[in-house]
Amino acid sequence: MRHIAPHIAFGRPLALLAVLAALSGCANPDAAGGGDDPWEPTNRAMHSFNKGVDRALLRPASQVYGTVLPEPVRLGVGNVAGNLQVPGAIVNNLLQGRIEAAGRNTFRFLINSTLGVAGIFDPAASSFGLPEDDSDFGETLHVWGVGEGRYVELPLAGPSTERDSWGRLVDLFIDPVGAVLKDNKAARARSLQAVDIVGDRYKFTSTIDSVLYDSADSYAQSRLLFLQNRRFQLGQAGQTDAEAIDPYEDPYAQ
Repeated sequence: MRHIAPHIAFGRPLALLAVLAALSGCANPDAAGGGDDPWEPTNRAMHSFNKGVDRALLRPASQVYGTVLPEPVRLGVGNVAGNLQVPGAIVNNLLQGRIEAAGRNTFRFLINSTLGVAGIFDPAASSFGLPEDDSDFGETLHVWGVGEGRYVELPLAGPSTERDSWGRLVDLFIDPVGAVLKDNKAARARSLQAVDIVGDRYKFTSTIDSVLYDSADSYAQSRLLFLQNRRFQLGQAGQTDAEAIDPYEDPYAQ
């Protein structure tokens, strides 16, 4: 679950250039451990807001979703939503100079969009050995040498950094799905991705609940889990598999 909020393409090239120009303001040196968090009071207030939204809306909706829909249907929804994100990953693969990854993702998208019945099934992984190779513009910025910047908690989207926040915004503009699909089709695609967010909330209910509602300090716990996992994804800090923290692993399991 690399992204929490669904992508929406606006198609404004000049705005994209403005975003890229503003990146020079988030080149602060990366801090170890808990990250560079000078906005902690504001971030904590946003964290409280996000917890309130989760408690009042997202968690109850996920419980209804998981109870009403059988697992095969939920899996199909997740597969289609994941397939819709592959074209964006291909664009970022190319921007990072990862030609082989772009090729694998292209074949994965074509196979699942056809043999997989619009992505409902995943024959690319099960029959062709092409597992998901996710990427985003935050990773692209990392490859280009942009530092992670300050830690920030975004409204509804949750934990992030300055670099990843800009990355999310740029991903809105370079998402090929939003450029190809028009009107009702694009709206349906976005709705499906939003439904998948609810599905992920149900899938990881116990772990998310333990972090948000059972931790002594849910803000610090969320920040630590996000930063450690994100840095590991990007190959930072010299972490090994044993040192990485899986954000979906129960932190209280023995």
